[in-house]
Amino acid sequence: MLQQDQEVFNILLEAVSEGVIIVDNNQLIVDINTTAESIFGYEKNELINKKLNLLIPSKYHHKHKQHFIDFIKEDKKRSMVDAIDIYGLKKSGDVINIEIELNPFKIYDKNYVMALIKDVSAIKETEKNLMLKSSALQSAINGIVITDAQKPDNPIIYFNAAFQNLTGYSSEEILNHNCRFLQGKDRNQEPLKELRQAVKKGKSCQVTLRNYKKDGTLFWNDLYIMPIIDNKGVVTNFIGIQNDVTLRKKTEAERNHLATIFDESLNEIYVFDAKTLKFINANYGAQKNLGYTIEELKTMTPLDLKTEIHQIEFKKHVEKLLKKNVEKLEFENVHQRKDGTTYPVEVHMQLSSLGERDVIVVIILDITERKNYTERLEKKVEERTEQLKIALSKEKELNELKTKFLSLVSHEFKTPLSGILTSSVLLSKYQLTKDQEKRNKHIKTISDKVHYLNNILNDFLSLEKLETGKMNYNYNHFKISKVIDEVVYNANMLLKKNQNIKYPDHIDDLSLYQDEKVIELILTNLVNNAIKYSPEDTDITITIEQNNTITTIQVIDSGIGIPLNDQKHIFERYFRAENVINTQGTGIGLNIAKNHLENIGGTISFISEEQKGTTFTIKIPNTANP
Repeated sequence: MLQQDQEVFNILLEAVSEGVIIVDNNQLIVDINTTAESIFGYEKNELINKKLNLLIPSKYHHKHKQHFIDFIKEDKKRSMVDAIDIYGLKKSGDVINIEIELNPFKIYDKNYVMALIKDVSAIKETEKNLMLKSSALQSAINGIVITDAQKPDNPIIYFNAAFQNLTGYSSEEILNHNCRFLQGKDRNQEPLKELRQAVKKGKSCQVTLRNYKKDGTLFWNDLYIMPIIDNKGVVTNFIGIQNDVTLRKKTEAERNHLATIFDESLNEIYVFDAKTLKFINANYGAQKNLGYTIEELKTMTPLDLKTEIHQIEFKKHVEKLLKKNVEKLEFENVHQRKDGTTYPVEVHMQLSSLGERDVIVVIILDITERKNYTERLEKKVEERTEQLKIALSKEKELNELKTKFLSLVSHEFKTPLSGILTSSVLLSKYQLTKDQEKRNKHIKTISDKVHYLNNILNDFLSLEKLETGKMNYNYNHFKISKVIDEVVYNANMLLKKNQNIKYPDHIDDLSLYQDEKVIELILTNLVNNAIKYSPEDTDITITIEQNNTITTIQVIDSGIGIPLNDQKHIFERYFRAENVINTQGTGIGLNIAKNHLENIGGTISFISEEQKGTTFTIKIPNTANP
């Protein structure tokens, strides 16, 4: 029966997948299974009745002895997987990582411990490698992300600290999101098409993109992606490596900008070898001005262009720069173009380097204009003299206008005021009822003269506003008939014997969006002039036509007309035609009307013939455009 129990025990011992070592309370090995032999490299007979320390590295012997004593006293099953790293010693001397589960038991009142052992060296090595790789990824200065190509939209499942520091996004904003959030709204970049195609086909790709940090700051990202493929050929993940190349991009932009300045400058810029004097480069301005191509210039030296400097003298200049006796040299010379023509230049030379090669940078200024400064100065003096003459002439003309204005004001105010005074005196003498007709005559004279003076003052005020730019136009909708009624009503008081104003037909439905008072002022001026310069027994005709955009108004009289020689001056301020010198007037009404019309987008013109009459035509936009 005892032998049968032993056989069952041995069968169970070998059936366990872990390595099994049984020791007594003196830590002597009493039994092991085949798996344990394989783990430690010993045969069973080499370990039976041997101390357990044979399988433990020597530096752990002291600690293990105390642990074992404590375990026997506690007499409880214990797993040592998660507590500490446990090491075993193979027969070959190799130290291995193991996991142990200790199980105490008694047989015939004797204490034993069964240790279940797993060799986890490969697992530990893998974990170590993963930790090393993770540490390497986290410590990398480049931003690194890993995406899951098996999930919809290829989301990020890993990122390192450099990626987060570069972009400024939180973990929640990065993990499980597609990388496109880095482009913000800038998603039509050409390199993105190449990137999308590479992801779609499961291939590697390198592109440079405009990306944006969380705060909106632009940075240039040199991105390299590569797929991770499993043993079945399926792309499971993508690794993306970011490199912030913003500084490089800025440097490239600055370099390109400087290169553009060099190429496009109209000044001549050359670079030539300090030893051979052969041209290395020349900008567009140099090629254009000289007429040589860059290929032709590369076979030449500066001496091939200069006509007033010898080789020895030029080499002395270069030598000064090479010895750094001076930082730069400036001198004047004469250059010769490919077509043989010459021009004066100012030469600026400076030492530079191209790699380890000494070169001279030369900037050439064409000083043809400077050389001709005397001629230009004389011409300028002549122009200034002519301008001064014109200014003096205008000043003289202005003084004449002032004198003319004062004379005009004196005359135009004196005559009506004298009439008002005389009529006032005579009016006081007619006190009887039978003198009413005479009183009415003088009252009308006073009214007419006051009305006339009021119009003059209004003209002067309007002129002052136009001159100073203080004229403000008040636009509103109004019926044209309303303005015509007002103009005709006021003009009726000025009509001479048997004069008649022919009212325009069919205007009740016509309207404008303009400054009503300004339109009234312009028409009043034209109608009053027609009355003033037309004889008795004549008609003044007003016609109005309107289309979708323009209203055309004509004031037609059969008056004295305007002399042909005076017609070109008729709109000039204070000008009065020779045939109206003895008629009251200021000569500013038509000038004011023209200025107002121009300000509101209108025009004024006329046709006239002496002793036959005048027709003034004004065109006004139906709708003002302030």
